[in-house]
Amino acid sequence: MAKKPKISDKLISEIDSQIRQESIPYDYDTREYPLEVLVEKYRKEEIFVPHYQRKFVWDTKRQSRFIESLFLGVPILPIFVSISGDEAELEIIDGSQRIRTLVSYMNDNLVIKNLQKITKLNDTIFSDLSPFLRNRFKLRGIRLHIVTEKANLEVRADIFDRLNTSSKPLSPSEIRKGSLQGKFYDFVLECAKIEKFQKLCPIPQARADRGEYEELILRFFAYSEKYLDFKHEVAPFLDDYVRQTSKRNFDKVALKAKLIQVMEFVENYFQPPYFARKGRDNATPRVRFEAISVGIHLALQKKPDLVPQYMDWLESDEFKDYTRSDASNNQGKLKQRVEFVRDCLLNIKDKNSLKYEYYKD
Repeated sequence: MAKKPKISDKLISEIDSQIRQESIPYDYDTREYPLEVLVEKYRKEEIFVPHYQRKFVWDTKRQSRFIESLFLGVPILPIFVSISGDEAELEIIDGSQRIRTLVSYMNDNLVIKNLQKITKLNDTIFSDLSPFLRNRFKLRGIRLHIVTEKANLEVRADIFDRLNTSSKPLSPSEIRKGSLQGKFYDFVLECAKIEKFQKLCPIPQARADRGEYEELILRFFAYSEKYLDFKHEVAPFLDDYVRQTSKRNFDKVALKAKLIQVMEFVENYFQPPYFARKGRDNATPRVRFEAISVGIHLALQKKPDLVPQYMDWLESDEFKDYTRSDASNNQGKLKQRVEFVRDCLLNIKDKNSLKYEYYKD
């Protein structure tokens, strides 16, 4: 093991000072509630899942394993909630999948499957159990960390971000929903629901549930405006774009018009499956979406009444190379793919210079 150099007293002092300066007062109380009470609070909407959190994505196997853990007495991580609204409702910061699993099970909407320990519980529902087991389960306690009203939005967002970048992390898009709330990201979510956009950008339901549509929308807005500023890491670049755009008076009408203009161009001049690849029409690769959407936007900036002279470039070796699934996320590669599309659409790129030999569908 290499000998570690001794850090200076000055650096030690600076570390201590920075920790004190950056520390946030995580003001919370800890309570323990029986499962029965939690489920009843959820039913009465006294505890709720905020709109920005992910849909219910746990599959039956994972839900069943969680229920089994409760029967076995396995220690369960606390659920984080924050006090919200005039009536002090509890907004779930972390733990929505667990609470929704409890609600589903205790309402007989979950059939237990694939258990390895309590195998006799497989293929049963909650009401199949004896009154003794049902009552014992309902009385099982679970801890809640309740972030008080003293904690501002910044603190709640920071907790959400930190809790959801450990163990099984959320997708970057899901984390943004919780940690970057605001008018601009609400606008991104609104655009992600546009019917024409979803038609032209097919996405598997599992990826859609985890925020893929808003991920694509955000990439389009960010790259169409700042692709030359992008260096390497996508998530921090997009997060910073959201923060900066939220601080200014962004033009919602102009941004939406820009998106719709690109979608209409694709609908008019591209063949189905539009943004997706032929033969793989159930998914839209991110790099392909970036290249086409931003490239079209750049071309329309140069020539608003653009009518493309040829579309063969979509099948060229060059385009397929630029939009491979492992295409690097760095400034050079991003610049190459969006400007390639732009130049093909503007007829700057000579179609006879393109190759069609290497890649075979």
